[in-house]
Amino acid sequence: MAYTTINKPTDYFNTVLYTGDATSDRTITNTFATDFLWLKERNGTDWHHLWDKVRGDGKRIHTNNTNAESDLGTYISLVSTGFKVDGGTYNNSGAQYAAWQWLANGTGASNTDGSITSTVSANTTSGFSIVSYTGTGANATVGHGLGSAPKMIIVKSRSDVVGWVVSHTGLTNQGGYYIDLNLTGAESSNTTVWNNTAPTSSVFNIGTNSVTNNSSSNFIAYCFAEKKGYSKFGSYEGNNNADGAFVYTGFKPGFILVKNIDTAGTNWQITDTKRIGYNLQNHRIYPDDSAAESTTQTMDILSNGFKMRTTNNLVNAAATYIYMAFAESPFVSSTGTPTTAR
Repeated sequence: MAYTTINKPTDYFNTVLYTGDATSDRTITNTFATDFLWLKERNGTDWHHLWDKVRGDGKRIHTNNTNAESDLGTYISLVSTGFKVDGGTYNNSGAQYAAWQWLANGTGASNTDGSITSTVSANTTSGFSIVSYTGTGANATVGHGLGSAPKMIIVKSRSDVVGWVVSHTGLTNQGGYYIDLNLTGAESSNTTVWNNTAPTSSVFNIGTNSVTNNSSSNFIAYCFAEKKGYSKFGSYEGNNNADGAFVYTGFKPGFILVKNIDTAGTNWQITDTKRIGYNLQNHRIYPDDSAAESTTQTMDILSNGFKMRTTNNLVNAAATYIYMAFAESPFVSSTGTPTTAR
């Protein structure tokens, strides 16, 4: 049975939608203290903006480009009730926004599990940690604080104009392959990114490649371990048929990130149940692109997984896909009781 470990997913992950009103010092209320915020304007071409408590308020990075971190001061503040926005870029009048938010453990603490001392904000219950470290240029390990091996790790240099790299359990080899979050390419083999070694329950490995370990550069990593009934990371094979592939997660997904790892020129895709949230009306946003959300439909979101309803090569060609999913509601509670999602 798909007994969950988390009965209320919105205690740890939540999607919040809001419409800008140009007021100053506006609080966008969340269900927990936001430690990691990923924000995108839905009806315009403003970039993706990411903040976290470890790097500090105002320090933003963007998944759709390679820019180093920039500091906007008080434009964004992560607070105990969600996050605050100023009247400008993140609260433009009439603009519609999607805010994906995760709970970690505040500003973090020193972690000496790896050969590099890291700062880690870890939530072992939900399997999510934010990790800050400084590169050495030599093969090294970095502590992630999760207590179980991450299924997915996203790394970006805060100091350098370089891309985002992803380690994922669904790649051909998690330690020997990577895929770029800011690009539309296929997976790539490179033993110097993750030092040809998969992550363990305490550390992830970095090699000599500058995208994960440039000497003296500062890096941020978002690490995700799998939790039954709450999060799922894996791969599936598309069938190039409108009666498409079904992916079992063991819960009703509230957020799904998908990428074709075989075919270059294919976007990453985010779908969630807040925009619009009923089948087949689940709109798409592309993390590697600043485009407004697409209303072309691709999938049904079901009580125990998701099913493709298209031959679109972003999600269901005859190719291999990786995914990350977080629950809106579990399929079966921690006590074995069927939930209303069924």
